[in-house]
Amino acid sequence: MSAAEIDSFADRIRKHKGGMISAWIGIPDAMLVNHLAQEAFDAVVLDMQHGMWDMQSAANGVAQTRLAGKPAIARIPVGDFASASRLLDAGASGIIAPMINSAEDARALVRTTKYPPLGERSWGPSLALNHTGLSADVYLKNANELTLAIAMVETRAALDAIDGILGVTGIDGIFVGPADLSIALSNGDQVAPNAAEIDSAMQHAVARCRAHGKFACAYAGDGERAGELLKFGFDLVIAGAETVQLRAGARRAINAARRIASGS
Repeated sequence: MSAAEIDSFADRIRKHKGGMISAWIGIPDAMLVNHLAQEAFDAVVLDMQHGMWDMQSAANGVAQTRLAGKPAIARIPVGDFASASRLLDAGASGIIAPMINSAEDARALVRTTKYPPLGERSWGPSLALNHTGLSADVYLKNANELTLAIAMVETRAALDAIDGILGVTGIDGIFVGPADLSIALSNGDQVAPNAAEIDSAMQHAVARCRAHGKFACAYAGDGERAGELLKFGFDLVIAGAETVQLRAGARRAINAARRIASGS
């Protein structure tokens, strides 16, 4: 896939092409990224919030993702907006920012991910220029459209403020975190990302995104749940983390070997 095709990802998701599934990787290994990016994922998310990525390894992960012909998205640590612009400089196609609980939080994300007049992103996209193949002038004129600022909705406050968050110019879409949302809505009583109450909240989030003309993404623990969320209308979903997929694959291989060896 060409750089132009990779960088059309932002346009595709804004137009609600639908059915997108992304890998989710927290292990800071660029070769692991490259292997997973060879599969039929539409994007790769590097999780810097709960994963172990640092800036150098994340930049390498972005490069390996793009080498495999896929767009890379980075989830930054909570409140680490300074890293957002650096990751875009490294060639990331989008930033997911956790714990965006208000319109003011959303504006802070926009300030560091968008160039004027939308934001205040500082100039220095050397790797992004290499990856995209664009001149500095062309990149500057198009960067706000080529890259995505994605606000996570995962608390009661964020759910209550969802229209304000979506109404911030420069916020391209949201990413719903159902595990944290279930903790918040149960007042810390349970982690239940697939509960009926969460289904209702997630469907509400999709409806508000449609009302504002913006896209909706969400995390799912496995492929079956990812399919359900796509039916809800989410534009992009996660079909489980790489650690879950890795262990599930190992488990299937072990169980198959023992079943055949035992003749059962």
